[in-house]
Amino acid sequence: VVTVAASDLGEQLVAYVVPAPGAQVVSGVLLDALREVLPVYMVPAAVVVLDAFPLNTSGKLDRKALPAPVFETKEFRAPSTPIEEIVAGVFAEVLGVQRVGADDDFFALGGNSLIATQVAARLAAALDTQVPVRLLFEASTVTALAAVAETATGRGDLPVLARRERPERVPLSLAQQRMWFLNRFDQQSAAYNLPMAIRLSGALDVDALRAAVADVLERHEALRTRYPVGRDELPYQEVLPVGQVISGGLEIATADDPVTRIAELMSAGFDVTEAAPVRVLLLATGPDEHVLAMVVHHIAADGSSVGPLTRDLMTAYAARTVGELPGWAALPVQYADYALWQRELLGDDADPESLSAAQIDYWQSALAGVPDQLDLPVDRPRPAVQSFAGSRVEVAVDAEVHAGLVRVAQERNATLFMVVHSALAVLLSRLSGSDDVTVGTPVAGRGEQALDGLIGMFVNTLVFRTELDRGESFAELLSRQREADIAAFAHADVPFERLVEVLNPARSTARHPLFQVGFTFQNLAQSSLELPGLTVSGVEFDSEISQFDLNLVLGDSYDESGAPQGVAGYLTYATALFDHATVEGFAQRFARLLREIVAAPETAVGDLEILAPVERAQVLAQWNATEHAIRAGLLLDGFNAVAAAHPDRVAVSFEGTSLSYGEFAGRVNQLARYLIAEGV
Repeated sequence: VVTVAASDLGEQLVAYVVPAPGAQVVSGVLLDALREVLPVYMVPAAVVVLDAFPLNTSGKLDRKALPAPVFETKEFRAPSTPIEEIVAGVFAEVLGVQRVGADDDFFALGGNSLIATQVAARLAAALDTQVPVRLLFEASTVTALAAVAETATGRGDLPVLARRERPERVPLSLAQQRMWFLNRFDQQSAAYNLPMAIRLSGALDVDALRAAVADVLERHEALRTRYPVGRDELPYQEVLPVGQVISGGLEIATADDPVTRIAELMSAGFDVTEAAPVRVLLLATGPDEHVLAMVVHHIAADGSSVGPLTRDLMTAYAARTVGELPGWAALPVQYADYALWQRELLGDDADPESLSAAQIDYWQSALAGVPDQLDLPVDRPRPAVQSFAGSRVEVAVDAEVHAGLVRVAQERNATLFMVVHSALAVLLSRLSGSDDVTVGTPVAGRGEQALDGLIGMFVNTLVFRTELDRGESFAELLSRQREADIAAFAHADVPFERLVEVLNPARSTARHPLFQVGFTFQNLAQSSLELPGLTVSGVEFDSEISQFDLNLVLGDSYDESGAPQGVAGYLTYATALFDHATVEGFAQRFARLLREIVAAPETAVGDLEILAPVERAQVLAQWNATEHAIRAGLLLDGFNAVAAAHPDRVAVSFEGTSLSYGEFAGRVNQLARYLIAEGV
């Protein structure tokens, strides 16, 4: 079985078969048999029957001489049952595709392990059943998943996310609670600021933009909520009127150097107990040139909030430029409704039947005995208090390696995320010398459809643990890690903040709890902002923040046919610990490790090469080149020569007593003569 390029189909697996003498190969029968024993990723898309395999002059398979396959267009088969229609509809909605057939596969359509949790949550709500995320990896086609889910329909018994009657004091969500405590600890820190800045070129209608910003704030309560302390000394949500958030309307200023002005805006802290955690500034940078800058504290928004923020601002501005109100539909819920629903969903930890108790039990087992700290080769000692000051190094993986990583994932029924995560764990293990590595990964936490258009803090952080055996192959590690990753995704409802409370690791202001390295595989929908009469572009700036010792952020891209185009991103690092050159070395080693994995996934993880040839020569040859010329004679001859030349200089001193070279030489020679006389 080999991988070939298939024009409009991207890369496809093709089986080339030579039948035994007197036998006949029927492609359909062969493929049906393979589907019984192979995961979906390993089933070929076509079969080509040959009289004999083409060989090169060395007697090896000549891949270039293999005939091109003829791919049959798969006939679209519509979902035939109500359950299949629901599953297909959820696939289409989450993946953003127009039509999903009964035989379509979630992962083949572009699904990944990060958004599998969304599918599971939406199917659970639609079918009133428990849909473990593992089912998507075991039955990933519409027909197969519908058949499995149908047997459990009606056993969900989960609370519905809808508008709720609010108590006098609406509590914070569990994720907000940690953001609130971090803010109270250091209100000057910008570590949890979410910045956005766009350049607007053209005839800007400032009044329309001012009204549009107010419309967005009115629509999303989270952007105009502060979090004071109640009489019970617990924080609560207090929604403010728009006028109190931007009392003077949209602030407008003139700036010749917008980057510096934006950096000042983004780096200023918030006091979330006193004011809504949002700042908006419009900078006039020239004739018909403006920059709109916004910063929101993480307590009120997350990365996935950029999509609804962009769409709503665009809709409101377009309406306001023609003197109309935005024509959007009302949001089904607000963030306060979500916070109340989340507590109802998770239940009480003390109740063994609650979702929270079950998931906490899993995490207590999965993270039992995990090391408090991953000791990477730093350039400076870890400071007593984490500063969050950071910088970044670019990371790039070319299309060839990207295609190889996809192939490694497909051959082992894993996802690209799982392959790259396993590779990162190998790198961290090799750099630190530890065989027990944890990495933190954010998940969107927006499984419920009602949250699609809502701005708020929904993201959760999962802790992925990798226990390595340096003698096992990468393929074997990936198989184990696949199971661990699926289990982690299946227990993603309990917020990280609650895990820290329950697991109670050794606390330190010097490091992040449970993990110090983050890994983000971007799967956010790309948001583009188009405003009437304006050319819109992004403003590049470095936030100079790193929430962890290291944080790898990657995203994959594909061409129109679905062929891998490369993986790119960056590695942020704590400047208190690392020099830029050191982290550049980490990035280069990671890229080298990925190439090694693609070339030979069966290689033992301890044997995968992470050193460049020049580095290997330095370690094995240059650092071990310790030989040097020694003067002829006895060891004491050189010492006696120095003692004779400088007899009065101090040679040794201890607790107030000193000996000169002359005195010391006499005693040394006396000891030497004694030892010789004794035959020692």
